Amino acid sequence: LQSGAKDALKSLTTFVGGSGPRYWFTLNPEPRSLNYAHILVQTTDKKVTRFLAPVLQRALSSQVAGARIDVQELEVGPPVGVPVALRLSGENIPMLRANADKLKQILRDIPAARRVRDDWGTDALDLRLETSDDRANLAGVTNQDVALSALTSFTGQQLATFREDDKSIPIVARLRGEERSNPEDLNNLYVYTQNGAQRVPLATVANVGYESHPAVIRRINQLRTITVGTYPAEGVLASEVLGAAMPKLREFEKSLPPGFHLEIAGENKEEVKANGRQARVLTISVVAIFLALVIQLRHAAKPIIVFSAVPFGVIGAFAALYIMNSPFGFMAFLGATSLIGVIVSHIIVLFDFIEERREQGGSFRQAIIDAGVLRLRPVLITAGATVMAFFPLAVHGGPLWEPLCFTQIGGLTLSTIITLVLVPAVYAIFVKDLKWVAWRQSRPQVTLQTAYSAPHLPTQPAPVAVGLTRTVKS
Repeated sequence: LQSGAKDALKSLTTFVGGSGPRYWFTLNPEPRSLNYAHILVQTTDKKVTRFLAPVLQRALSSQVAGARIDVQELEVGPPVGVPVALRLSGENIPMLRANADKLKQILRDIPAARRVRDDWGTDALDLRLETSDDRANLAGVTNQDVALSALTSFTGQQLATFREDDKSIPIVARLRGEERSNPEDLNNLYVYTQNGAQRVPLATVANVGYESHPAVIRRINQLRTITVGTYPAEGVLASEVLGAAMPKLREFEKSLPPGFHLEIAGENKEEVKANGRQARVLTISVVAIFLALVIQLRHAAKPIIVFSAVPFGVIGAFAALYIMNSPFGFMAFLGATSLIGVIVSHIIVLFDFIEERREQGGSFRQAIIDAGVLRLRPVLITAGATVMAFFPLAVHGGPLWEPLCFTQIGGLTLSTIITLVLVPAVYAIFVKDLKWVAWRQSRPQVTLQTAYSAPHLPTQPAPVAVGLTRTVKS
């Protein structure tokens, strides 16, 4: 194995005749069937599974003939089954079969397609016993007499039960093995009437023939539907296989007779449904955060400054997924959605400081510089603590949690670096260039004292109080 594990196998659990209970939340148990078996392989390390699955598929497909073997990892998201699936619906079974063969040929022409098949399987060949009503009435036997005689001869009919200690052994009456090994032996049987001792040869009242019919008929929305599916080759995405087949599929859909419908299922259908739901959730989340910021900041343009670093966080999240070779699924989307809220909360730590200086009437330039210096430590501590907390879960959480952790780690790392530079720059653009945010700096109070010289004395003299003193000699 590429992972270097010496002993990858931990346990095997086998279910014969069905897939057993629902031991995984996305696993749909198969109906009971004698020709079906399900084997659950548990590995020593969860990271070994992705390397072990293609190895087992190649080995089993080459060594086990006459069986359909699919080695798949347990799905984390919605159950998909066959990655590339085409559903053809209609009522006419022969036409369904013929058009399904055309679909299989379209998929077989794609080099990256493997194990092309349909879910109806091959037709079953049955022995059919048709009773002639006219001849049976003349012979005095009924359809039930004919069916009971044939059933007793080949399948057997229980007559009694033999008890031995605590065991019950059924006593069954039927022909010997050499007498029922050939279907032509039905012509040598006798039909006994239930109301008398009369018997007639079965060949005189019934005809024995062969009939081919579908072993399984599946329906979707009350319509007979046959699903043609294929698996992509190792290292090839299902979307690439479907994209290569789409031109021929469009031409095939145009040639379908009335009453037939072609639907693309598999990963493509689930992807379209998931993207629609995720887009609605993301839109509602962004609008809710934006409205909350508008109410808090009491300004329609300031939330745009807060959201300016969010695209860089999303870029960092996708870059982390690409570097770690992790798929973008539901957990990655959950991480990206929650990442927006975390980035906004970190930006508010920086943005709120600038808003305080603006309300105090401080200098704009000094407020921008002080915000980058004084809020550097709180922003780095909160972002660093969040990133470091995700590392243990990313290492030991397995394939389920890895996409969410890598999304948070990459997005927070890049957005934190960008926030310290981008948010002050965008704020300056909104204040200096666009004039969308008003910044009024308060002026200091200055007291002026003026001394008047002689040439500038007022024209009207101020009132003067004069005191006179007279000395009297006695």
